[in-house]
Amino acid sequence: MEKRKILLDVHTHTVASGHAYSSLQEMARAAAEKGLQVLGITEHGPSVPGTCPLVYFRNMFVVPRQMYGVSLLMGCEVNILDTKGSLDLDDFHLDLLDIGIAGIHGNCWQGGTRQENTDGMIEVIRNPKIHIISHPGDGTAELDFEQLVIAAKEAHTLLEINNHSLAPERKKAVARDNNLELLRLCKKYDVPTILGSDAHVSFQIADYERLYGLLEETNFPEELIMNYWPEKFFDYLGFDKGRELNKR
Repeated sequence: MEKRKILLDVHTHTVASGHAYSSLQEMARAAAEKGLQVLGITEHGPSVPGTCPLVYFRNMFVVPRQMYGVSLLMGCEVNILDTKGSLDLDDFHLDLLDIGIAGIHGNCWQGGTRQENTDGMIEVIRNPKIHIISHPGDGTAELDFEQLVIAAKEAHTLLEINNHSLAPERKKAVARDNNLELLRLCKKYDVPTILGSDAHVSFQIADYERLYGLLEETNFPEELIMNYWPEKFFDYLGFDKGRELNKR
C-alpha cells in the first residue's frame, strides 16, 4: 500500500528513561529530518527500574516546545499498576505533562481476571489526564478489546497500535493477533487510533514498518490514523485550539 506521510509520533523515549539510547535533542533533530511536525517525548513513569526521578517532570518547563522546526510534547508513559486503574504519577505531576500516556508493563503490574484487568484499564481510559493507552495489545494483560474500544470512543482516548511490540526480540506472541483485533474493532466502531513507534533510539522515530501490513490486512481507514493528521489529533484529545506548545 502507498504510505501517507507520517507527521506525528508521540510515544518515544530518551536516555532519561534509563534503557534508551538517544538524547532529547538527538530525537528532535531526527524527527525534523524525517519531516515530522509533532514529536512526543514520554519517559517511563517512576515504577520502571532505572527511569528518571520525579524532579525530571517538575523541571520540564525548561525545555523549548519548538526545536528544529518540530513541536515538542513533553510527557510521560505512566504505569498502570493494578486492576483498580492506579497510576504511578499523582495528579500534581500529571498536570505538569503536555501529554499523558498510560500503559501496562509486566515488572510493575498486579493483574487479575480478564474482566478485572479490563475494568482497571477503562478507569484509566476515562481519566481526563490520560490521552493515550500504550500497547494495550501486547499481551501483558488479558483484556476485552471491544469494551476498551467502546470506552475509548466515549472518552476520546486513543488506543495505540505499537510497532515495538511486534519486534521478534520482544517475544510478544499474541501481539500481532491482538492488534489486528483492535484495528478491526476501531474500524467497526469508527474510533480513531494512533500508531506508536515506542522509539528507544532516534533511528526508530516514526518507524511503523511492522504495522503497515496490519493496516492493509484490515483495510483500515486513513482518516482514523491520527499520525497523519496533527490538527485532528489535537482537536480529538481536547487540546486548546491554537495552543502554543512552546509556552507553559
